[in-house]
Amino acid sequence: MAVKALDAALQRFGKPVYVYHEIVHNTWVVDYFRQQGACFVDLIDKVPAGSRLLFSAHGVSPEIRFQTLERHIKTIDATCPLVNAVHQAVLYYASKGYTIILIGHRGHDEVNGTMSEAPESIRIVENEQEIANLSFQPNEKLAYLTQTTLSVEETAKMIELLRQRFPAIVGPSAANICYATQNRQNAVRELSVDVDAVLVIGSPTSSNSRRLAELAESLGICSYLVDGPNDITQELFQGNETILITAGASAPEQIVQDCVQVLQTRFQATVEEKTTCKESLSFRLPKELGDN
Repeated sequence: MAVKALDAALQRFGKPVYVYHEIVHNTWVVDYFRQQGACFVDLIDKVPAGSRLLFSAHGVSPEIRFQTLERHIKTIDATCPLVNAVHQAVLYYASKGYTIILIGHRGHDEVNGTMSEAPESIRIVENEQEIANLSFQPNEKLAYLTQTTLSVEETAKMIELLRQRFPAIVGPSAANICYATQNRQNAVRELSVDVDAVLVIGSPTSSNSRRLAELAESLGICSYLVDGPNDITQELFQGNETILITAGASAPEQIVQDCVQVLQTRFQATVEEKTTCKESLSFRLPKELGDN
């Protein structure tokens, strides 16, 4: 949705369209839109007053929204609805007096935006050791939330540990993990039984792409995270392996097919497609662009 929103904004309003942070964490997507006239910025001061600014899929803080109002910047909110749901949950729990334990990676754009909704109420944890080190007053009300692009399996373990340590802790009725992230992880888990290696197509800056590579390694299978076809070198494979190909949620389909073509041309690979699930969920474009 965020990618379609930026494309629609450029078509409708012309260049430049400013974007706060990378639209998604994928090098090919960012480079493509930069060539089309998108300007990616990390500071609102870099956006001329009165310009048009699109918020990336990862969400932004209330302070950023306030700054855009001050500078009379016309905004288009392409935040992923799943990320927005986490923001709303933060506001709900904080308003009820809960201390929120956020499972996620410090410094990630999504986590930064989520924490900014109620920084005084949030404690971030990245691993089980940090959960073991948590200390709260006996009567403190606790809630947990998660970044949307984490490892499903590792996150489940951390939530279980939180529940063991703090039996009264509350959390969302459904997991915060993005459905596209979860489906890809499930597919790797299911299809990696009979393969020699897993090729993950996605940028190193993509959290969900890195989780796919880490999942394969945790299953005892060699994994390679490649940004695109140029990263598939002759030395990577001998040509007699069975390779499972997967991709991060923001990797363009054309780049995936280009990588498949490299394997066919360079290593004489034969390709077999397998379906583990079908995704039918789609999100509307931001209201500023209309539903088209």
